[in-house]
Amino acid sequence: MVAMILWVIFASMTAAAIFAVVWPLGRAPRASGGGTDVAVYKDQLREIDRDRANGLIGEAEAEAARVEISRRLLAAAEPRTAAGTADEGRTQPRRIAAIAALVVLTLGPLGLYIAFGSPNLPGEPAFARIKTPQGRESIASLISQVETHLAANPDDGAGWEVIAPVYTRLGRFDDAVKARRKALALNGETATREADLGEAETAAANGVVTAEAKAAFDRAVAGDPKEAKARYFLGLAAEQDGRNGDAATIWRSLLAEAPAGAPWAGFVTQALARVSGTAVAAAEPSTAEISAAADMSEDARRDMIRGMVARLAGRLHDNGADIEGWLRLVRAYVVLGDRGKAKDAAVEAKRALGERPDDVKRIDDLVKGLGLEG
Repeated sequence: MVAMILWVIFASMTAAAIFAVVWPLGRAPRASGGGTDVAVYKDQLREIDRDRANGLIGEAEAEAARVEISRRLLAAAEPRTAAGTADEGRTQPRRIAAIAALVVLTLGPLGLYIAFGSPNLPGEPAFARIKTPQGRESIASLISQVETHLAANPDDGAGWEVIAPVYTRLGRFDDAVKARRKALALNGETATREADLGEAETAAANGVVTAEAKAAFDRAVAGDPKEAKARYFLGLAAEQDGRNGDAATIWRSLLAEAPAGAPWAGFVTQALARVSGTAVAAAEPSTAEISAAADMSEDARRDMIRGMVARLAGRLHDNGADIEGWLRLVRAYVVLGDRGKAKDAAVEAKRALGERPDDVKRIDDLVKGLGLEG
């Protein structure tokens, strides 16, 4: 229906263009002004006859006037006849030109399109023609495409599984929770999916392991006792409940079973250091160092910790671009009970990271979370 309307519009436009060209060519020429002169001379002849009948002029005078007016009448009538013959001669080629224009304007473009165009190609929507080449789409555009697909295909479990970690990285934690739940329901329960759901729920709660998140981690460990992510968060839940001993036990066990080069060993070590009274150093302490610190006296352990913190502070003083280092340093001072130094470190960190607003915000959030404001 839409195509038919378009064709009617195009046909009307073509007809208007042809009419504008053909009308002047096919129009007959206007009659010349000679017809007016002939009528005047005829009236004069009738007037002479009336004057003669009324006795106003004599017969000789009337005859002389008739001869003169008749001569003028013939002179006026002859050009008109010649012009009419000439105009008729010119009208024929003009009409031929009009017909030729009609044929050319109608069939010419069609012939050119058939010769040089692509009439056999299917139509393509305008948005498809201006679409950004593949590989250049922005992340937002790609996410929008996936979301559009999922809106039309809400039972596509693979799609929910793909977009869930993207939501997490973008900080869209509520959307990540929804996606994880969809993936779990559509693709089936596994330890990994349960752990991923619990992680998303924890992130949505600003890092607090809620009852729903803990239940997901418990289900993950029940399905796979070696599920590292779930075990880490169960340790975090214990710490948040004030059970530092239980948290340390969970994390020590996790580190003891960690495969070589496990990417998560670093932050688990930090967590263990936090609950066991040890702090992180400029370089992450190994499990052996943490175990050795546990066998030291309290004073020796504190001296070791202070030495590691001092090295970290010195490194950051020379190179303040390490946001993770600043976060560790502020936490370390809090662990040592030096809240004043923790505040000073936060101020120095914000000064060093002043041109990186996202990192400055992380420092502010940490300060707020540790109660160092004011």
